[in-house]
Amino acid sequence: MDNFVEEVLLNHDQIVEASSRLGKVLTEEYKDKFPILIGLLKGSVPFLAELIKHIDCDIELDFMQVSSYRGVKSTGTVVMLKDIVTSVKDRHVLLVEDIVDTGLTLKEVMHVLDDRGAKSIEVVTLLDKPENRVVEMKPKYVGHTIPNKFVIGFGLDFNEKYRNLNYIGVLKESEYKK
Repeated sequence: MDNFVEEVLLNHDQIVEASSRLGKVLTEEYKDKFPILIGLLKGSVPFLAELIKHIDCDIELDFMQVSSYRGVKSTGTVVMLKDIVTSVKDRHVLLVEDIVDTGLTLKEVMHVLDDRGAKSIEVVTLLDKPENRVVEMKPKYVGHTIPNKFVIGFGLDFNEKYRNLNYIGVLKESEYKK
């Protein structure tokens, strides 16, 4: 374990298992729908890359970058930094997220895509942290539910660091209270 990590919540094998399980469900439920998977940058990239290995039907990929975080806290304001290029009108959309935390970012993105005429919008997330939710949001496809701790790794960062860890760990408080 790295010295900046308090505990490992999910090792790499557990992440792959969750991705495989979710991929099988998505394959079954979307096999005849040609869904658009929209990865929310930057954190979703490792999970999205693992997830699509386990989806056995036609999909389309696009990316959107939105942010509401600075450090370890949500600012409460959602800012769109990069928009998708694909039209979602009359399409099934799967928003791929590394973690659903407060729900603010996803709720705003879902409103935008709904206004653009998406046929359906669902969320697939590696991690769900319902204890920290500030808006009503229940992702349909969840890899693991986790406690209200600040996690890093496999796309999740602290000020852009630690995204490249191949596991999910709890960042030591001493690391962000410096």
